Amino acid sequence: MARDDLSVLTALDVAKTQWYHFTAIIVAGMGFFTDAYDLFSIANVTKLLGRIYYTHEGAPKPGTLPPNVSLAVNGVALCGTLAGQVFFGWLGDKMGRKKVYGLTLAIMVFSSIASGLSFGHTAKGTVSTLCFFRFWLGFGIGGDYPLSATIMSEYANKKTRGAFIAAVFAMQGFGILFGGLVSLVISTIFDHAYSAPAYEVNAEASLVPQADYVWRIILMLGALPAALTYYWRMKMPETARYTALVAKNAKQAAQDMSKVLQVEIEAEQDKVDKLSERDNNNFGLFTKKFAKRHGMHLVGTCTTWFLLDIAYYSSNLFQKDIYSSIGWLPPAKEMNAIHEVFRVSKAQVLIALCGTVPGYWFTVAFIDHLGRFFIQLMGFFFMTVFMFALAIPYDHWTKKENRIGFLVMYALTFFFANFGPNSTTFVVPAEIFPARLRSTCHGISSAAGKAGAIVGAFGFLYASQSKDATKRDAGYPAGIGMKNTLIVLAVSNCLGMFFTFLVPESKGKSLEELSGENEDEGTNDTSQPPPVSSRTVPV
Repeated sequence: MARDDLSVLTALDVAKTQWYHFTAIIVAGMGFFTDAYDLFSIANVTKLLGRIYYTHEGAPKPGTLPPNVSLAVNGVALCGTLAGQVFFGWLGDKMGRKKVYGLTLAIMVFSSIASGLSFGHTAKGTVSTLCFFRFWLGFGIGGDYPLSATIMSEYANKKTRGAFIAAVFAMQGFGILFGGLVSLVISTIFDHAYSAPAYEVNAEASLVPQADYVWRIILMLGALPAALTYYWRMKMPETARYTALVAKNAKQAAQDMSKVLQVEIEAEQDKVDKLSERDNNNFGLFTKKFAKRHGMHLVGTCTTWFLLDIAYYSSNLFQKDIYSSIGWLPPAKEMNAIHEVFRVSKAQVLIALCGTVPGYWFTVAFIDHLGRFFIQLMGFFFMTVFMFALAIPYDHWTKKENRIGFLVMYALTFFFANFGPNSTTFVVPAEIFPARLRSTCHGISSAAGKAGAIVGAFGFLYASQSKDATKRDAGYPAGIGMKNTLIVLAVSNCLGMFFTFLVPESKGKSLEELSGENEDEGTNDTSQPPPVSSRTVPV
C-alpha cells in the first residue's frame, strides 16, 4: 500500500503538459541528436578515408581501409560509449543528474572538434589519432544515455511519461538524417568545386587535395548542436526525485519544482525522513533484496537491448556494404572519391526519411496508448519477419529490377526497430528502478546494448564477407556471406521477442509505484517485485 506520498512528486505526476516539458525534451534531445550524428556519420566517410590514406602499394586493397583499421574506426566510439554509460550512470546516482550532465556535453563538443583535427605524419598516425578522439567522443555520448533518460522520466507526468522519454530518444532519428544531409551538402560543394576523375588504377587517381577536408568538416560539425544547448543544460534544476529521495532535501526539491510548475509546493521533510528510514528503501545494487525485486527486470532490459543493437548497429554502420552487395551503389571505379561520399550519404538520407525517423515518432504517438510491452514485442516480430524476407530470397533482391523492393523491405526493418525495441529499450529502464539506482541501472542496460553493437559491428564486417576468396575483400578472412549474415540478425531479433517477457509494463504508473519506493514494509512482502501493471506479463 502506498503511503506518505510527497506532494512535490504527486504534483509532477499529475501536472498537465507544460512548456517546461518541451524545453526538457529539446535540451535533453539535442544530446541524442548529436549522439546519432557523431556515431553514424563515420559510415559516410569510411570509404573516403581508405582512398585518402591507404592508396600505397603495400595496402591489402589500395583505396580500402584494411580490416583491422576499418574495425577500429567504426567500433572504437562504441567501446567509449559502453564505458561512458556505466561510468556516468553510476556517477549520476552518486553526484546528481545535473552536476554531471554538462560534463558529458563538453566532452562531446571537444572530441568532435578534435576528431576533425586528427593529425599524424603517416596514415597510421592520423587514423590512430582519429580513433583516440572518437573513443572519448563515445565516452561523452555514453553518459548522455542514462542521464537524459533519467532526467526526462523524473520530470514527466505519469500519463505521458513514455511519450516524453521516447521524444528525447527520437531526436536520434533527426541526428542520423542531419548527418546524411550534411555529408550530402559538403560532398556536393567539393565535388562541384574540385573535379576529379573516377577511380582508375589506384585510389590516388580519384582524389583531389581538398578531399581531406571533406571528412574533417563532416565530423567537426557534430560539435555545433551540442555546444548550442550547453547553456540550457546548466540552467535546468536538479530533478525533484533525486533531491528528495536520494539527497533527502525536501525543501530544495519543493523550491525547484515550485518554480518549474509555477505552483506552491509544501516542503515535507518529515515524510522524506520516514521514507528514508524504511528498510525497503535502503538496499543497494549488489544485494539479495535488489535481486529479488528487480533482478529479472535488469536481466530483461539488458538482454533485449543487447540483442536489438546487434542487428540495429550492424544495419546502420554498414549500410554502404549492404547497398554495394546488391549493386545499388556502383563500383568504386565508376566514381571519384568525393562523389562516393555523396552516393553513400544519399542512401542514408533515403532510409532515414522513409523508415528511421517515422518509426521514432510513431512510438512517441502510441507508447502511452499501446504500452511498452506491446510495441517492443511487435517491433521485434516485424524486424524478424523483414530480415528473413531479405535473407531467404537474397539472390532475388540482388537483381537490378528488384533493388527497389529490397530497399523498401530494408527501410521497414528500421521503421519497426524504432517503432519498437530501439525506443522502448531506452524508455523502460528509466522507469522501473528506484531513484537512487535509476541512472546506474539505465547505464548498465544501455551498456549491454552497446556490447551488442560492438558484437554486431565487428561480427558483421567479417561475417558478411563472401566464402569465395575471389569475391571477398583483400585482407579479410572467409565469412558466411551477406545472406547468412542477415539470417543471423533475424535470429537475434527473434530471441529479443522471448526476452521481452522479462520486462514489465510500466504504462500509467508513477515511478514510485513501479520501483516500490512508496510501499510500506509492514504491508507488503518486499521480497517480491512490486506490481508493475494492471496485468502481469507471464514469464
